[in-house]
Amino acid sequence: MRVALLPGDGIGPEVIAEARRVLDALGLDLTYEEALVGGAAYKATGHPLPSDTLEVAKRADAILFGAVGDPDCDALERHLRPEQAILGLRKELTLFANLRPAKLFPELADASALRPEVAGQIDMVIVRELNGDVYFGEKGMRKTTDGKREGYDVMSYDEDEVRRIARVGFETARARKGRLCSVDKANVLETSQLWRDVVIETAAEYPEIALSHMYVDNAAMQLVRNPGQFDVIVTGNLFGDILSDQASMCAGSIGMLPSASLDANQKGLYEPIHGSAPDIAGQGKANPLATILSAAMLLRYSLAQPQAADRIEAAVARALAAGARSPDLGGTMSTNQMGDAVLAALT
Repeated sequence: MRVALLPGDGIGPEVIAEARRVLDALGLDLTYEEALVGGAAYKATGHPLPSDTLEVAKRADAILFGAVGDPDCDALERHLRPEQAILGLRKELTLFANLRPAKLFPELADASALRPEVAGQIDMVIVRELNGDVYFGEKGMRKTTDGKREGYDVMSYDEDEVRRIARVGFETARARKGRLCSVDKANVLETSQLWRDVVIETAAEYPEIALSHMYVDNAAMQLVRNPGQFDVIVTGNLFGDILSDQASMCAGSIGMLPSASLDANQKGLYEPIHGSAPDIAGQGKANPLATILSAAMLLRYSLAQPQAADRIEAAVARALAAGARSPDLGGTMSTNQMGDAVLAALT
């Protein structure tokens, strides 16, 4: 089983190192291949996603990704910025389905921005489309007829793209509680009207799934008002990006949530949803649990090792129950100490 390790920038190398320690402790037959990505790759090769890194990713059965983002690269042309690496990997590997589970560990109820009785309801998966929307649409800067600067970004989906991600949403709901909420902005956007139409058409293939629809602004409100109403949310690239980050703070910390980006054959890229956090890089303050939980998702979805995934998730829960807390969770434990706590709970 070949795993590509792409640590990236900022705290990426620190959290990837802890996840690898946990994977190694499972005694599985894993082979690792590490490569540069993001700002680190640009500084070494002149490009955030070098061809060698892309080949490493293509050879692997699964990819464990840290984070990209480097303030030193902020002035570069857009196509050379570190963040283009993750967009490039999604496009080149056809990673169209992003799964972001959000569930509150009971021990972290006091870390949520919500009241404990509300936060305790959170147990959902956000299914986000990754290969379309404004992220990949035509974009640029131009001049208006009166000479003013104007930026533009084109949002678009075709029906096949919507149907493909809708089926992932329905299948995810089928494996959970059987409820799917499709989030759009069909009262304003033609793109969203097509989205809603195609999701409704696709629902005929899944008569056992309870389908509902919600505008994105209402969905954002409902996430903090009544998160327990959601089982699975399926939505587009832009809305999914925003809602999944909001859900992370409802669940306690952005340092706790993993994610999986999958192709049609379950090959995936797994990463914590947090960024590179350059302000704390190298200080041992980063919470590695989201990356460790991403490694569990890697085992479950791409490597067909559900029991090993269960062991990791149970170990994280036991470590938290025993009081393991990094600074983002109100504690003082270092990145390495948090890894030690999970390893101790694993054995």
